[in-house]
Amino acid sequence: MIARLDRSIRARLALWASVAMAVLCLGAMAAVLWVGHNVALDSRTREVLSVSRRWAHEVRENKPPPVVTPAVKGLQVIDPSGRVASSTPNLIGEPRLATLLPDPDMSTRSDEVCDLPQLGGECQVVAVARAGRPDGNWLVYAFNPSAPWYVNPAVIGLASGLSALLIAITWFGVSRVVCRTLAPVNEITERLNAITSGEEAMRVPVPANTNEIKALAEAANRTLARLEAAMEQQRRFASDASHDLRSPITAMRAELEMAMLVPDETDWCETGVRLKASLDRLQNIVADLLTLTKLDAGAPGRLEAVDLAELVAAETTRPRAKRIVTSLQPEVVVTGDRLRLARLLTNLLDNAERHADSTITVTVRRDCDAVLEVIDDGAGIAPEQREVVFRRFARLDAARSRDAGGTGLGLPIAREIARAHQGTLKIEDSDTGARFVLRIPIRQD
Repeated sequence: MIARLDRSIRARLALWASVAMAVLCLGAMAAVLWVGHNVALDSRTREVLSVSRRWAHEVRENKPPPVVTPAVKGLQVIDPSGRVASSTPNLIGEPRLATLLPDPDMSTRSDEVCDLPQLGGECQVVAVARAGRPDGNWLVYAFNPSAPWYVNPAVIGLASGLSALLIAITWFGVSRVVCRTLAPVNEITERLNAITSGEEAMRVPVPANTNEIKALAEAANRTLARLEAAMEQQRRFASDASHDLRSPITAMRAELEMAMLVPDETDWCETGVRLKASLDRLQNIVADLLTLTKLDAGAPGRLEAVDLAELVAAETTRPRAKRIVTSLQPEVVVTGDRLRLARLLTNLLDNAERHADSTITVTVRRDCDAVLEVIDDGAGIAPEQREVVFRRFARLDAARSRDAGGTGLGLPIAREIARAHQGTLKIEDSDTGARFVLRIPIRQD
């Protein structure tokens, strides 16, 4: 397929270049023949004019016409009465062949005539010269074949041969240039096919000198690098998800197997409570996975004007194990999906509740953007681990482990919701505990 594509492009470009060269050669040949024809015609015209003037001079001197040399095709001397007084042997007995007359103020004139069967039917250059004598004006007509359009067969042969050579050189040169130009593209295509089949590393060769193809290869490598990173992230995510889904299932299975070993001695109500806790954990993980899938797919939300202060006030009314302190600036309005923003705030509050010692502080204020801060007074997060907590199923130390009650997906979901609203969610410096800062563009009325 690659070879056929290469040959197709190379053949088409070579064909078009050869056709263009053929048209150019045809135009150049036409121009050369036109110039050559004009030059040859001028030469023939000067020749017959010279012969007619020389004979007119002899007639004017009353000299008998000498034997005509083959300088011209034919010649006729016309006396004042219009009769043919003398001619070349091939025109003896023929009537006057031309009626061309010099202008009154000129002694000679020339023209081209094509209807003279006495001279073989070819177009002839006719020149007439006036010879004034006491008995009247005599006229001398000289005839010579006109120059053909091709000037000379050698000119046609030379021009045709040169054109054919130029067309062949064009075909060969363009074919070679296209072949060399497409060589890096073929290498990139072959490497991409190998990548698809899993035989090579996810990179394509970058040519050294071809700027456009080099840019293409570099762009492809950047895309492949992002794809490789995404695939690696998906593999890690699938592994972690499998582990986290397997844990509650394994716990439920163990609980049931132990109960079934001694069914008469098992408190099935207590067993059901423990199984329900594992089922709740499993249900939460599946629900969070579905939420992440929708966010990754870019599922649209219901956009409306959302006042962050009102949203925080509504979401913090539910009793929590830790005290919540709010500082809410009014009229901080953003454009977003109220349910998703509420989910983001709830995830941040749940995370803060698990790790705070006693107090959670929620702040809403207007900066260049709308800013929402959730701060706990717990142990905090080390700077080098501030991005790790946003990874799916991330594990830190025991103090902030998701095993403390979360699914390991709350913070990744919160960040994806922030990104869906063209905002950011980061962990910034704080005097105590962890400080999560959400920034979303202010709604423009």
